This record gives sequence, structure tokens and C-alpha cells, in this order.
Amino acid sequence: MEVQEEEPKSVMASSGTVGSVSVSLHPLVLMNISEHWTRIRAQEGTPQQVIGALIGKQKGRNIEIMNSFELVFTVIEGDIIIDREYYNTKEAQFKQVFSDMDFLGWYTTGDSPDNKDIKVHRQICEINESPIFLKMNPQAAHSDLPVTVYESVIDLVDGEATMLFVKLPYTLATEEAERIGVDHVARMLANESGESSVVAEHLTAQHSAIKMLHSRVRLVLQYLRAVQAGQLPLNHEILREANSLSHRLPVLQTQKFRADFYKQCSDVELMTYLGIITKGCNDINQFINKFNVLYDRHVMGRRMRGLFF
Repeated sequence: MEVQEEEPKSVMASSGTVGSVSVSLHPLVLMNISEHWTRIRAQEGTPQQVIGALIGKQKGRNIEIMNSFELVFTVIEGDIIIDREYYNTKEAQFKQVFSDMDFLGWYTTGDSPDNKDIKVHRQICEINESPIFLKMNPQAAHSDLPVTVYESVIDLVDGEATMLFVKLPYTLATEEAERIGVDHVARMLANESGESSVVAEHLTAQHSAIKMLHSRVRLVLQYLRAVQAGQLPLNHEILREANSLSHRLPVLQTQKFRADFYKQCSDVELMTYLGIITKGCNDINQFINKFNVLYDRHVMGRRMRGLFF
């Protein structure tokens, strides 16, 4: 007698169900997920599922997913169990830096949602009543962004209240510089087809133009030096054209240009200093946590020895 395996039930709500919120997604979240998945794959040698938390801001029905952090989990008899103690620690740390952001949901990697995602989503619901679920497929073959965002609803299936996922539309909340950077990274990863990004084509054209300008200016400079040294005869027409060329960029000599230039240089240096300070604070925070763990172990060992001696 053959036993027929039950077909997995769909975890998606009916097509007529629409989402209740609008989502804005920042590229930083996608970069964090990609880095998380790539690092675990390199460490394990094979693709592994990763799980993390999403943080951001919510105003009414508008949700803005701005950042993320990784979560620790264990697999027990095929079920994923989230480490709540680790989550509480990471949430407290993020609240110290991003006090205006809240926990919005979780992310994972893989194909379409399944029952395992539903079980994890129920655990996340203990933290947030209506969390957002983001799923990325890093191994997708198509060129579209392999990211889907869901929210959960309770619907009647065969007379029972069942949690189902509803697909949410989302937009990329980016500035022009972020869009250019993401487009460049995405296209450079698929360089087997010979496709280049918009910024790469633009920079290539600028490099060719600057290289041509440099060669022409160097030729004029060599002529002027040769005339000054008496190696070539004096030609007043060429000298007038060279003098006219040197005065075609008067903006470089203005006070406004110098002020804007120094201001831009100061902004770049300030951003660099802030990045260094942030990295230093993070290193100090990790050192303090490790020191506290080690110190607590020593103190506990002394107390235990005191009970027996």
C-alpha cells in the first residue's frame, strides 16, 4: 500500500487580499543581507539560510526600513528557534545608537515563503504584533531585484484560523548617489555578459576626455617651453591662442570657488573622522563586553572557591 505524501499547503493569502501598509526600502538593508549571506556561504562552503532583524521608522501606514542586524538561531528537529537573549542584547545596543528607530520585522534568504517561515514569523510576532517579513533570493537567475516584502494576516482555511502572508509593494528610498552606487555594484557582479553600469560608462567617457585634454595641454606647454628656451621660433598667433585658452576658466581664480572647494574638503574630512570615531566606539564596546564576561567568570570562580575553603 503506497502512502501519498500530503502536498504542502500554500502560505499565501488569496490574490484579492491587499496589504495595509506601504513600504520604503533603503539599499543599506539589501547590502547588509547580501554581505550576511555571502559571508556565511564563504565560511560554510555551501549556501546557508540566514536570518536577521529589520529596523526603521513607521508613521501611520508608511514603513521605512532603514537598517538591519543579524540574528542567532538554532535548528531543532527542522524548526528554527530564534535566540531571544541575543536579540534583546542587539536591540539594546542599536537603541543606544539609533534611538529613533524601532524593530519592524525580520528577513531571511531563500525562494518562496513556506511553513518554516510561518513558524519563525509567529516567534517574531511575540516581539512585534504586526512584523514585516522580507525575503531575498541571492541565487535568483533573473535581473530584477530578488526581494519580496510580506505582512501577515489571519484568514479562515478549512474552518481554522490560519496565518498567511500578503505580498506588499515597496519602493527604494534612495538618493541619486545611492541609486548610482547600487546600480554599479549590481551590474559589476554580472560582468560575464559584458554589461556595464551607467556610472562606469560615465566615468569611462570622462576619463577619455580628461586624458585627451591632458595630452593637448601638455603639447601646448612643451611648445611654450621650447619657445622660451629659444629652440622654436616665436609665433604670435599661437601665443595669443594659448593665452586665450589659459583665461577660459576664470572661475578657478575667484574667491567663491576657493570657499566652496575648502568647504567640500572640510566636509569630506569630517565624514572620514566620524567614520573613524564610530569604528573606534564599536571596537571599545566589543572590548568592554568581552571584559565584562571575563570579569564575571573570575568573580564567580572566586565565590565558588570561597564556599569550599
